[in-house]
Amino acid sequence: MEDITTLLKEYTEGIKRYNKELEEDFKRHIGVLKEDFDGKINLLAESVSGIQEQLVAIRNMVVQNTEDIEIIKMDIGIIKNNLKEKVDRDEFIALEKRVHLLEKKLQRT
Repeated sequence: MEDITTLLKEYTEGIKRYNKELEEDFKRHIGVLKEDFDGKINLLAESVSGIQEQLVAIRNMVVQNTEDIEIIKMDIGIIKNNLKEKVDRDEFIALEKRVHLLEKKLQRT
């Protein structure tokens, strides 16, 4: 009976050593995975930060362009109103002909 007890004790100690080795291997493996994961998270955080900076720059450009467009729209409105008050090309040609005819009449008299 003592032989069985000794064998069981040795077997149990062997299993404990094996389990300890497995536990150490597992911890090492998890440590490596954690480091890799942390590195990837840091890279992702840096990328997101860069994208946020680009978005802020784009937003500022859009704001500036919007302001510029509003100024251009006001300028176009002013130009449009000024053009309505002016004579177009066909009317100008007709007026030139009338003036030319009137000058000819004045010269005859």
